[in-house]
Amino acid sequence: MSKTALHIVLVEPVIPWNTGNVGRTCVAIGAQLHLVEPLGFLLDDKHVKRAGLDYWQHVSPKIWPSWAAFEEALPELGEPYFFTAEAKNDLWTPEYPENVVLVFGSETEGLPQDLRQRYADRLVSLPMEDGPIRSLNLSTAAAVAAFEVLRQRS
Repeated sequence: MSKTALHIVLVEPVIPWNTGNVGRTCVAIGAQLHLVEPLGFLLDDKHVKRAGLDYWQHVSPKIWPSWAAFEEALPELGEPYFFTAEAKNDLWTPEYPENVVLVFGSETEGLPQDLRQRYADRLVSLPMEDGPIRSLNLSTAAAVAAFEVLRQRS
């Protein structure tokens, strides 16, 4: 799989360790990480080292100043799938195309309501048992979704 075939997008992430873990997954599987600002942390050398991201130079994330800026480039990247707990379809429902974009919201707010409304037919979720847990950690969810794409390609 080429780096341009799978894209993972974090919209306004707030926890640097989660973003770092998603970045590590991207390096491991050859995916491109996209970060949509505003970010809840700094990406300068000092803060990246403090977060223990000694592999960050291999991640090479693309930073977007806003969702609108990213959305302009979206058609060139691939078909998007938006992850939210409220989706009716689970991540196993779609047959992911060669060029796919997996989009995740922030850890605290999830995907913005306007994105969930505009892309209602592209929403997917990770199935979970009913109970006290309302969602999985962002980096866990991104890894599960990315590996489902890889599983379908094998």
